[in-house]
Order: sequence, then C-alpha cells, then structure tokens
Amino acid sequence: MGEDVAALMQDIGARARAAAAELAFAGSERKYVALIGAAEAVWQQRDAILDANCEDLAYGAEKGLSPAMMDRLMLDDRRLRGIVDGLRSVAEQRDPVGQVMAEWDMPSGLNIRRVRTPLGVVGVIYESRPNVTADAGALCLKSGNAVILRGGSESFHSSTALHGCLQVGLQQAGLPLDAIQLVPTRDRAAVSAMLQAVQHIDVIIPRGGKGLVGLVQREARVPVFAHLEGICHVYADRDADLEKARKVVLNAKTRRTGICGAAECLLIDWQFYTRHGAVLIEDLLRAGVEVRTTGELLKVPGTVQAAPDDFGREFLDMIIAAKLVDGVDEAIAHIRRYGSSHTEAILTENDATAERFFQRLDSAILLRNASTQFADGGEFGMGAEIGIATGKLHARGPVGAEQLTSFKYLVVGDGTIRA
Repeated sequence: MGEDVAALMQDIGARARAAAAELAFAGSERKYVALIGAAEAVWQQRDAILDANCEDLAYGAEKGLSPAMMDRLMLDDRRLRGIVDGLRSVAEQRDPVGQVMAEWDMPSGLNIRRVRTPLGVVGVIYESRPNVTADAGALCLKSGNAVILRGGSESFHSSTALHGCLQVGLQQAGLPLDAIQLVPTRDRAAVSAMLQAVQHIDVIIPRGGKGLVGLVQREARVPVFAHLEGICHVYADRDADLEKARKVVLNAKTRRTGICGAAECLLIDWQFYTRHGAVLIEDLLRAGVEVRTTGELLKVPGTVQAAPDDFGREFLDMIIAAKLVDGVDEAIAHIRRYGSSHTEAILTENDATAERFFQRLDSAILLRNASTQFADGGEFGMGAEIGIATGKLHARGPVGAEQLTSFKYLVVGDGTIRA
C-alpha cells in the first residue's frame, strides 16, 4: 500500500471515530433535518448528478461492463426520485437509537433496560450502484453511526455528487461532516486499508458480486455483514395458479436482471409441467431470456443445454437455469445444494406445501406467490437498505437502520448491594 493512501485512510478513520462519538447522542430532530436537507439537495442538483453519471457510464462502457452492470450504474430522473423518496422515508422512520428493547426488575431491586445503541463506525465497500451512497449514508446517519463509503471505480463521479448532497444535509443540521465520508480515490489500496482498520471501523458491509465479497471475507480483520450472491430460486409447485405463476416468474427474472433479487433458477414441478406444458419456459424465451436446462425441458424449442455450473450461478443477465423436480422436497434439496441463502419463492395455492417450504429452507428471505424482486429494504418498509445480509450473526435479510444498532444494558439500583 502506498504511503499516501495509508495516511489518507488513517486520517479518514480517525475523523470517522471522532464523528461517531458525537453522532451517537445527536437528537432525532437534527438527523431528520440532515436527511431532508440531503433529499432536497439531490433533487435540486439532479442535473449535475446526471452529468456526473454520464461520465461514469462512459467509463463503464470503455471497461466493457455488461448490460446488466450498466443498468446498475445508470441514473435517470426516475431513479433519482427513488433516491429522494428513500432519503425522506428514512427521515420519517422512528429513530432506533435509545429504543428500549426490554425492561425488567430483579428481586435484588435492580431495574434493567436493554436499549439500542449505534455500532460506531461502519465501512461500506460497494461496486457500481451509485444509489448505495445515499442509502448507506442515510441509514448510518439514522442509526447514529459514522460511515466510510468506498464506492466502485465505475460509479466514482456519481457517488461523489451524491455524497456532496449528504454533506449539505449534515451542514444544515449542524452535524459533523465527517459523519459521512467518501473515500476520494479509486486506488484499491484503500479497500485493503479499510479491511485492516480494526482501530477505526466496527463493521464492514460489502455490497457487490462474489469476487468483492470473497475478497472482503478473506482479508478482513474487521467483522463483516456478509452479503453473498443472490442465487435466487423460484419453485412452481404442482398446486400453483397458472396465471399467478406466469406473472411472478417473468417479473422475478426480467424486471431488473442486475440486482441481487433477480431469479437465477426456475424449478418446475413435474405435475405442473404435465398439466400446463412449457408455458413458463416459453414466456421467458419470448421475453428474450436465455433458458439453460437439462432433460425433458431441452425439448422446448429455443432452450439450450445447461452446463454443470449453471445451477448455483448468479447470472445478473437475461439468462436463467431451469429444471424439472418431483415435488417440494426435491425443490428444497436442490435449493439447499445450490442456493446462497438469499431469497427463494414458492408458487402454490397449497398452504401445507408453502409451510413446508418455509420451515425447511433457511434463506434470509422466503416468499409465497410473490416475486423475488421484492428482496429489497424499501419494499420491506425500511426506506432503504445497505444490503441483504445472508449470514446468521447479528443482522439478516435487508439491513436497515434498526439492524445497524447493537444494544447496551442500563441498570439502576437504590444503594443496592449484592449479598
């Protein structure tokens, strides 16, 4: 690591730690003012943000990014409105800091409360989605955490412009500008510095593909909220409603292929297939999706032979793996083998089958008769999210403001001593 980058990250970390100490007891009103101010700044500066995004899109095209990755990178008025709405939604949420999670009295005379408290300093390392800058900044601010943002090289200009809007909000609220910092370099050495910065950063959240998350998990000395691949499955059960299934499967795959909630594998029960034929496959093919499959489904014109590694693969593109299975238990076994514990959906009108699917799978999000594209903190009422945590320690599923807190015990006595 270059000495300049090491010194830069040391300075950013120290300033974040100081800001976190002040932010931890900042009032709800000041945080509200900061978030609303940031939202207004994004809309007022939308032309400058879109100009910055054009620079990033040109850079991404030069690098040969896939259409799905370019879609992740692209901003327009509609997506900027979504960022503004997300900031406002987070602002309106109840402040989690100081919430009493539980309270009880002991025979000794002690009163004990467990209350929410900020984690401290959060490091977020992400790739090409510039909206993460706003989402992560807002959620960390709401939860009383300072945050160090390290966006991908592709989104450098867009992230810088959005970060400037967050700084406007902090300034208006009289909060430390160091509460939300963006690493001002594309140098990859900055990532390594963050992963080792145990004296400054309390948790790292990676937001990106398998390569990024794997790097973070291998090299981090700081605790990590893992956000693994979104190898999301949709299972069309023998008791699925045909029209519901057709709508959900198309939406789950094609609405946005480049997000972690996009379906990557379709499992179809044999009895459903016998009754309805290849309609789900044909819908996908007509929509321009490449369907990679095996066995009987290869008889459907337009399908292609799946490679062994196509099952358990995150395509992030107009490609899906498909397979026939014999009942819900075979679907569950397939998902356990190939899934990433992210999001799975069952399409069925059978309550008992749906309950079996919910009980026997342990992915972070399980849905019934709904698209996997709902795997999103905004759709869960969180306003925004930093990511979908697939681990089992601390946070799981969409990581919103509440999930960015820990807790402490407040114990009150009255001259109480232990016998």
